[in-house]
Amino acid sequence: MKLKFKVQPYQTNAVDAVVDCFAGQPMSKGLGYRIDPGKADQIQTSVFDEGFKNADIRLTDGQLLTNIQAVQKRQNLPLSRSLSDFTEVDTKGQIKTKPKNYKPGARINLDIEMETGTGKTYCYIKTIFEMNKRYGWSKFIIMVPSIAIREGIYKSFQITADHFTESYSKKARFFIYNSKRLHELESFSSDAGTNVMIINIQAFNARGADNRRIHDELDDFQSRRPIDVISRNRPILILDEPQKMEGKATLNALPKFNPLMILRYSATHRTNHLKVHRLDALDAYNQKLVKKIAVRGIQTRGLAGTNAYLYFEGINISKKAPVARIELEIKLKSGEIKRQLRRLEFGRDLFVESGELDQYRDGFTISQIDYNQDTVEFTNGIVLHAGEAIGDVNESDIRRIQIRETIKAHLDKEKQLFSQGIKVLSLFFIDEVIKCRDYDREDEKGEYARVFEQEYAYLKDEYLSELAIDNKAYREYLSGIDESSTHNGYFAIDKKTNRLKDPKVGARAVESDDVDAYDLILKDKERLLSFAEPTRFIFSHSALREGWDNPNVFVMCMLKHSDNTISRRQEVGRGLRISVDQHGERMDLPAIVHDINILTVVASESYKDFVSGLQTEI
Repeated sequence: MKLKFKVQPYQTNAVDAVVDCFAGQPMSKGLGYRIDPGKADQIQTSVFDEGFKNADIRLTDGQLLTNIQAVQKRQNLPLSRSLSDFTEVDTKGQIKTKPKNYKPGARINLDIEMETGTGKTYCYIKTIFEMNKRYGWSKFIIMVPSIAIREGIYKSFQITADHFTESYSKKARFFIYNSKRLHELESFSSDAGTNVMIINIQAFNARGADNRRIHDELDDFQSRRPIDVISRNRPILILDEPQKMEGKATLNALPKFNPLMILRYSATHRTNHLKVHRLDALDAYNQKLVKKIAVRGIQTRGLAGTNAYLYFEGINISKKAPVARIELEIKLKSGEIKRQLRRLEFGRDLFVESGELDQYRDGFTISQIDYNQDTVEFTNGIVLHAGEAIGDVNESDIRRIQIRETIKAHLDKEKQLFSQGIKVLSLFFIDEVIKCRDYDREDEKGEYARVFEQEYAYLKDEYLSELAIDNKAYREYLSGIDESSTHNGYFAIDKKTNRLKDPKVGARAVESDDVDAYDLILKDKERLLSFAEPTRFIFSHSALREGWDNPNVFVMCMLKHSDNTISRRQEVGRGLRISVDQHGERMDLPAIVHDINILTVVASESYKDFVSGLQTEI
């Protein structure tokens, strides 16, 4: 399959907001200059003599400010008083004036605020083409805080290439900066067409010897410094998620690129420069540009005087009386006690159902099943709400319930959307690889992988038994995928042992360990969206919070502890994009967009409170 893109007014508005700030700038096809050849005795035949750089901005400060204010007025944004009218947001959310010694890195600094899931990468790629079309600027550098985002942007350039060729009748040359492939810098400087370099901040501000190469005179680069060659091009810098790149080393490095201007794209700016566009969460939701959020929370509460375990999953409605789906402990003929999910009608006695286990002896007969309130009541007065567990409940019980609810939510959604050609994906966030892949076990399956396969096999059989006879296509699809092949884990791989490993964590973590983790989820996005690919459930380390965006994530499960509000927002953001069908068409018809596009978050109680709060906020 091939993802399809179309011109959308809200994205065009974001592009125009930037480009119109330079109205009156004369068109220039790029100024020629002689590239520094380096030391003569080291010059190779591959070195080009002529280079092309961006023409200087010819507008005065007054003309630029007039243009910027005109753009701000048409969007009802606060008017900037000068080109250096900057503020910052402190940890308490208060806005204060930026210190006088703050150096933004360029004469012009524009902020573009776009909510997660609305296509900011598409917008700045289109802005690159539009800047070239109207003003002739052709040298661009996209700077990102992580390898995940870098790989995602590179993939975006690949999959949008044909779309932009149709609109602009030209292609951009794009590459990822690598200090070991410096010949690409020669091409970046010498090529007269549109050129884009993608670079992550670790390539120029980390302490490793290889990362310092951009600032060193290199024998394999004719004794030149790569940063000097780059700066001669007067590139336009585009910062993706700039709030993650405000460390001292990064801010000090920006002027060394000698940027013509800096464009900053984010949903949550920490430092405010000249804001020329805003598409916030409210706008995105009202314009139906992102999914709705639904929450399935798992709650626990104590039960005085007894250790009777119960989990009330929900209520089934049919032509007959409503049935409660309850998990309880059951004594098998072998004498073993196991927890099993049962469908129980009004009047059923859990003491009898359990094989006469003593903890269910006193008053555990169902006295009411209330579908309107989503509750079940027993004769002893205990009332359970859907998603509640009581009694002897530990963390592994909660995680099993979460996995089961995720599979159930997935199959519910899949049954609804399969006939429309929409593949459903579900994403689990976990905090340890060993929970997914345990190399000390003979089958190498971690705790969550084993629980997943057990619960999936049970629910798959249940769904197949209930499917309508005439739903042949979905029956064949569901029965054709087994539990071991439909889930996969995406983590870093140790090249020596070829085993999965946890990425390094901490303040000085180096993300290069994660490069191998992103192949299917980033580079083969289209294959993951195809029904021919059996993977539907993705186990990912908590590090995968940004840079990866697959439009068909409909269910997210948080099998990890997180009290960090920002990371939670990033995690939920992975599933907000509007889905696509097998032809790559966006499912964004206004009349039905929020009937199809609902993101279900299966979470523990604290996470449920957060997501519910986020939904209320929107």
